[in-house]
This record gives sequence, structure tokens and C-alpha cells, in this order.
Amino acid sequence: MGILEGVLFRKQTALPRQRQGISCALLAACVLAVAPSCHKKNGSPAWGNPGVPAPAVAPPALPKAQPAPATTNASPATEPLEDREPPETTTAPTAGTGSEGLRFITYNVENWLTMDRYVDHKSLKGAPKPDSQKEAIIKILARHAPDVIGLCEVGQASDLAEVQERLKAAGLDLPNSQYVGGSDPVRHLGFLSRFPIKSTAKPVVTEYQLAGQTFSINRGILDVSLDARGKSYRFVGVHLKSKRESEQGDQEAIRMNEARLLRRHIDSILKTDAQARIVVYGDFNDTRATPAIKMVTGNYNDPAYLTAIPAKDSRNEAWTHYWALNDIYSRIDFIMVTRGLRDEVNFPAAKIIDDAEWNDGSDHRAVMAIFK
Repeated sequence: MGILEGVLFRKQTALPRQRQGISCALLAACVLAVAPSCHKKNGSPAWGNPGVPAPAVAPPALPKAQPAPATTNASPATEPLEDREPPETTTAPTAGTGSEGLRFITYNVENWLTMDRYVDHKSLKGAPKPDSQKEAIIKILARHAPDVIGLCEVGQASDLAEVQERLKAAGLDLPNSQYVGGSDPVRHLGFLSRFPIKSTAKPVVTEYQLAGQTFSINRGILDVSLDARGKSYRFVGVHLKSKRESEQGDQEAIRMNEARLLRRHIDSILKTDAQARIVVYGDFNDTRATPAIKMVTGNYNDPAYLTAIPAKDSRNEAWTHYWALNDIYSRIDFIMVTRGLRDEVNFPAAKIIDDAEWNDGSDHRAVMAIFK
């Protein structure tokens, strides 16, 4: 007999029968109230092992968010409704079906290049990315069958060609490519497409002043246009300065200047064609509320505003990068669109890919968007 039951029993023996009945009812209610908590599941994500997805539990569908009304009094710091998380979808789109629209993935493949590495407790000089890491990336990309891929942290043009060849061997043929770099001689941007590249462009301005010195954007700005299934798209890719300190100067100031150059390039496109269908993507190395990201997206009331497509993984988490050194999970990889393309975004289908191999291939997780 437990303590609670003993107390109630002693009180019951001293009470009339009708009051004994009330006390018994109270005891039964206490037991019923406690019992379910023993079987309650912990809904916290499995942070200890981010590579292994937790059992997916589909949340109830939410009504589609409506854009906030454009008013001159709106504060730019207020998150627009259209950029908040879309309703969850419990059915993943079938990979490779042409009727669903254009499938696009942006992916930082973490040093797919030759460099000094530390692998299997050994320091290696001038070593390529290990085959096991390459295969993990190829499996993820082939599984989700994108029509177009924007890559960050590719080494030489031959490295981009290797990605292309490995994907083709895995059943994903993307025969058209573009390769762009900046002042960084090591890391570049790569672009692969199922559809022919119609044209390419370069930003007019690629330099900025910082502390009295002139610097160039580190990884450049990739700009390609193509037609896919009767519709035109323009893809603008970037890889902004990382949060690691640099001999050039303050890393945040460098990133802000690079973001300003990107915004200037986007504005130059929209000045010529206000309805341009632009996809701006890549590793921005900063989170949504930071000045650098706000510099890129612009003011919500501005016709040139960029919508950052919301996306989550199978566990309803939104981070795309794990910085092991500082044990930080953050969302720094984005796909953004101009107003001319926003209505064709399949918002519920956007996702952060958390396949089991993600941590074997890169410290980033790929982000996918689908256009109707």
C-alpha cells in the first residue's frame, strides 16, 4: 500500500460511508491522472545523432500563410507571413517526374577538391576528397533526382566534371555545366543542369573597399539562364564569406560587402526586367535575421524583395549546417526567389534533405525547391 493510499484508507475508516465513497473517487482520479504520463513519448529531436532521422510524426496541416499587406508603415524587421514555414506535407514528391515542375537543389559539398586533410587519424598532403564522402553526396543527389544543381566548395573544373560523371553513372544525367570563381583560388561555384544553358552573365562590380584596401568577392557570383519545360529561369549562385576570421579583415564586414555586391547585381537584372524569374541560392554563411541576409532579401515592401523559401527536414528542423568545432547547428543555406517567380514555388514540397548519408558527405545538408 502506497503512502497516498494509506492516508486515504485511514481517513475513510473515520468517515461515514457516503464520504468514504467520495474519497475513493478521489483516489481513482489520482491514479488515472498519473498513469498516462508513464507512457508519454519525448518529442525532442535526436540532437545527439543528427545523421539518424527520428521517427517522422506528421503534424496537422496548417492553413496556407497569406502575404502581409504592403504598407508604408511596415517594419522591415518584421518577418513577412510569406516567409514563414509552409504547411507540412506527408507525401514526398516522386523523384524525376517531369509533370511536377523543375526540381532544384543547392548543396555545399564541403571541399570537393584537393587539399591537406586529416583522414582516419592521419595527416595527408594534397589529398582529394575521400571516395566514401563523394559517394555519400552522389547517393543523396541521385536519390532526389534534381533537374538543376547549384554547388558550393568545388575545386577545379575537373572536380565539377567528376561530380557530373559520377552522377551520370548513378543514373542522373546533367550534361550542361557552368563553373565560376572569384579571388579565392581554391573554392569555386559549380552548376549542373538537365537543360541547356541559354546564357551566362557576370556582375559589373566585383570589388569593394574595406579599411582603405580594395578586395574582390571571394567565390564570385554565378549567373546562368535556361529554359525548362516551356518556362524561363535565371539562377544566381553565391558562397559568401565564412564566419572564420580572415587576414583580409573582419569576417562579418567582408560578408556584408559581398552581400551588397550580390544585391547590386540582382537589382541590375530587375532594373532591366522587373518581372525577371530569378532564383538566388547558395551558402550565405549567415542566418535570417542578420544584416547580410537582410541586405540580400531587401525590404518586404520593395518590388525587388526576395522571398527566402522556408524548408524543414523530416523531423521538422530547419538547420542546414553543423559546425562541429563550436557545436552549432544553423540555417545558412537558402533558396530565394523574386516576386516574378514566387507564385510558381511549390512551398509544401520544399525540404532540407536529411538522408542518412548527409553527415558522411558534407557538413551541410542540401536544400531542395520545386517550381510548378
